Amino acid sequence: MPRSGPSQRKDHRYEALAGYLFVAPAVVLFLVMGLYTVGYGFTLSFAKWNGFAPNWEWVGLDNYKDLLWRDPVYAPRVRHAAANTIWVMVAAPALTVVVSFPLAVLLNQVKRFQGVLRSVYFLPYVTSGVAVFFAWQYILQPDGAINSLLSGLGLGSLQQPQGWLGNPSTAMPTMIVITVWGHVPVAMLLYLTGLQGIDRSILEASQLDGAGWWRTNTSVVWPLVRPITAIVLLLNLREALQGFQTFLVMTNGGPGDHTNVLGLEAYRLAFLKNLSPTLGLASALGWLLFAAALVLALINLRALRSKT
Repeated sequence: MPRSGPSQRKDHRYEALAGYLFVAPAVVLFLVMGLYTVGYGFTLSFAKWNGFAPNWEWVGLDNYKDLLWRDPVYAPRVRHAAANTIWVMVAAPALTVVVSFPLAVLLNQVKRFQGVLRSVYFLPYVTSGVAVFFAWQYILQPDGAINSLLSGLGLGSLQQPQGWLGNPSTAMPTMIVITVWGHVPVAMLLYLTGLQGIDRSILEASQLDGAGWWRTNTSVVWPLVRPITAIVLLLNLREALQGFQTFLVMTNGGPGDHTNVLGLEAYRLAFLKNLSPTLGLASALGWLLFAAALVLALINLRALRSKT
């Protein structure tokens, strides 16, 4: 049996040093771009600054108080954006599950061209977001494809002369539909992965007991993919709470702030106030969103553990 000598210990030290040198750039990058940025943003939430002044004005918890109830300008806007965000958080995840699960069940039963269909359904997720959003804008315009299709089908009464994004009563539902359209591909693939992992003997046993297609999927398959449903809901809740790119590109919060959400409001406070000292307010709103997302994640995790 060979014994470890000084030369072998030296080789181990060289290997360890080489390993540290390889991971050092990633660690340094994480410390600079991760921890430092997070700490800087958290500190900024307690200050008033416009991004150019040489010094901050320390205000403590005033930014949080102004956003939540005290400021007569910002607090109502934040409450209105929070109400819109709650609508998106409730409707988008629920509709995503309602659409993606049956779609995954049907796709799982297809024997031919399953790979092609899977690619087609996943296309909305991999397509450039900005290009897709501009395409949706064109379709939803007053003279766009949706109104033209309704007119051709004799449903002119359902047309929107202002466009589907220009009418305050249809702007938010339309944005929710577009959000769901973008979220369905990932949810469908997650469900499809779970369906393909179910033991075929379980499905065969339910069919032998007389359960039809509907009963098998609702009483047997659906409970088995419950953990995937929790993941889909959590991902969509996080995106609905913090995401704003779709709203920024397509409506910029309009018409009349009817599609303004919290993420978009934080973006406006940070970048669209010229030289107003609102960066601290934007950072405070961002941290409130982070706290809400963390609470939702913990609730989802506890609910998932209680069901397993």
